[in-house]
Amino acid sequence: MEVKELAARYPTFFHMAERDAWPSIKENGLLSTSAVLDRYKVQGKQRDDLEEGHRPTKIRVGDAENGIVLRDQIPMPPSRLAGALVDGTTPAQWYKFLNGRVFMWAREERLLGLLRARHYRNLEHDVLTIDAAALLDDYRDKVWLCRMNSGNTWPMPHPRGMGDFKRIHDYPTKARSGAPAKEVVEVVVDYAVPDISKYVVQVRRMKGAEVLHDIPR
Repeated sequence: MEVKELAARYPTFFHMAERDAWPSIKENGLLSTSAVLDRYKVQGKQRDDLEEGHRPTKIRVGDAENGIVLRDQIPMPPSRLAGALVDGTTPAQWYKFLNGRVFMWAREERLLGLLRARHYRNLEHDVLTIDAAALLDDYRDKVWLCRMNSGNTWPMPHPRGMGDFKRIHDYPTKARSGAPAKEVVEVVVDYAVPDISKYVVQVRRMKGAEVLHDIPR
């Protein structure tokens, strides 16, 4: 897939963050779990558990005032994930791969689906809208595209493997139109986007699909 085609088809990306997370994201960037653990110098068994294990609940890393919350992985329990992986990848390897990256939705409808999900619809979130073309200008070589929600195994544990993550130029397209063979669901960036505030065009406080108010950038 061509970068210009990607940006034209999906002009804005979306990221769902914890309520009140925007000030920290603005200051520190959009960080993967691995980047957060590096920031707070988490090592040993605690790090292995957080990177390679399942998080059934949110976990705060750092102190109560300035720490960063790692989101839960409720939709991806290891028993269901093990039945979905098709290429010999273990759940621990899958968790570690995902935890080393930052995830965005390519389409708002996917964002809204997550906001409406049973475990999240009664919670408030800070939702970032990101200028795709601007981000891709600087991060294209660190971007992966995925055809599915890689962190969800409900209502069915659809088959998945490492091959579902493709660099932009490797993402399959239709020969005649250049459109993606399968719509892009996730836009994934290696490790972190430390200057994410450069690319954010809107921040909204949302509860379910309802916009409560805009948050100053």
